[in-house]
Amino acid sequence: MKKTKTLMAFISLFIISLGSCNDNKEKQAITDIVIYGGTSAGISAAIQSARLGKSVVLLEPTNRLGGLTTGGLGQTDIGNKQIIGGISREFYQNIKKYYEDSTNWVWQLQSEYKDGGQTRSDKSEDAMWTFEPSAALKVYHDMIKNLDIQIIYNQRLDRTTDVQKTDNTITSITMESGDTYYGKMFIDATYEGDLLAASGVTYAIGREANSQFGESLNGVQANDTTQTLSGGLSVNSRNHNFVQGVDPYIISGDPSSGLLAGINPTFAEDGSGDKHIQAYCFRMCLTNHTENRIPFEKPENYNELNYELLFRNYEAGYNRIPWINSKMPNGKTDTNNRDGFSTDFIGENYDYPEASYEEREQIVQKHLSHQQGLMWALANHPRIPEDIREEVSRWGTCKDEFDNEDGWQQQLYIREARRMISDFVITQKHCERIEIVHDGVGMAAYGMDSHHTQRYINSKGKVSNEGNVEAHVKAPFPISYRSIVPKKEECSNLLIPVCLSATHIAFGSVRMEPVFMVLGQSSSVIASLAIDEGKSVQEIPYDQLRKELLNVGQILE
Repeated sequence: MKKTKTLMAFISLFIISLGSCNDNKEKQAITDIVIYGGTSAGISAAIQSARLGKSVVLLEPTNRLGGLTTGGLGQTDIGNKQIIGGISREFYQNIKKYYEDSTNWVWQLQSEYKDGGQTRSDKSEDAMWTFEPSAALKVYHDMIKNLDIQIIYNQRLDRTTDVQKTDNTITSITMESGDTYYGKMFIDATYEGDLLAASGVTYAIGREANSQFGESLNGVQANDTTQTLSGGLSVNSRNHNFVQGVDPYIISGDPSSGLLAGINPTFAEDGSGDKHIQAYCFRMCLTNHTENRIPFEKPENYNELNYELLFRNYEAGYNRIPWINSKMPNGKTDTNNRDGFSTDFIGENYDYPEASYEEREQIVQKHLSHQQGLMWALANHPRIPEDIREEVSRWGTCKDEFDNEDGWQQQLYIREARRMISDFVITQKHCERIEIVHDGVGMAAYGMDSHHTQRYINSKGKVSNEGNVEAHVKAPFPISYRSIVPKKEECSNLLIPVCLSATHIAFGSVRMEPVFMVLGQSSSVIASLAIDEGKSVQEIPYDQLRKELLNVGQILE
């Protein structure tokens, strides 16, 4: 068969054109693999690229590597730890080695720590799955320090102009700083998918209608819906909701007073699609150790009316703290959303994926203020039951985790943003193994998990949340090679391990940090093979790719 030379031909022509520029102008270096986004996927891709002998540049839009893994999400969601291989498992093995060093136990004796999270780290395992953000950051830096990886911080893609392409091949990307990076292959490892969008790759935002892909868990999910799936029962919208009888109006019982903030006045047909995405929050790293604790403070822009639904929920009979407080080493926690009114800022993130950087920052700050106000109210407000206030007051942010003096991180929990639409789309049927692909580049095993996407008035005239889905998968399922590469006619040298091609509900299963690391490593292997073979990222024979993935420790079945 005649080898495809289109991609390398374009790159060769591009190199020649650079060489013919003004002799006084320094020739631009062309990197083998340019990675945009220093998330867990980006770090994994960079490590693998360097190990394969490829020149690699890792561009991180902020001043901190690791995304959510170093940003508070230390309680690892996986589903089945046996599917995690390669660099991803190396990371968790290194986490275990980190905590085997007694000097890393500052606020707690190692013997005092008991893992109480959903993903327990058994003593017989070779890895540890719960960790402090600072520990993850230290491990990542240790993993990359002896590798030839050029890491450049505070480099945000210039989204006001399209990336430079020759036909369907990216030749360079330019940052807001004016710096331009030339590469043979590119990887978009961001949570937002900014590079894929700027490259002209087709994508989706929001929930597809169930009818589009023959699903049952996508689209609007009616309150109190329970479905039977091949993997077991799925409870939709019933969880993480208000107790019965919480009034939605500013003046209770008076519709003319208007709705409280964040309540959608309309509600679409069950199963229909919309532009709503899973709610965002900050995964808090808290401590009750007095010497390391920063008490919750009332934000300057605190508006008590924004927490009226919280107060009314308690007054209607709610009786616990609205958080999941998973234990972490050194007397800390990974604290996440729970119940009807919690850290998830429902409905306030719809514009985030497409927003400008300035608009995104405003959205992030609004989320931060919401969560800071929530924690202050839980710890101090007289309409909160006294026992709740006493317990929440024992906790606070950590002095030794993040750069901000108030102990809050900069990384928002972006559960979902853009999702590529390639020639293959992962759906609920793949998660349930009703349909099975045979070109896997990694595996997923977590349940199809969606947080709420909107707050609305239910049939009884009271407030409810909608969009939550918790559907177990009965067994791990493979993630298709075709789901992390764009349509060839759109881009021939770009890989997308995070904002991959999946429906809203299928993405809810795939979107776990260990899986993103797996897919980042596989993306790097594909990029390297494409360079070596002079092919597009879509053209690598799967038998050849599979062999290379197994050689680097990936688990594919």
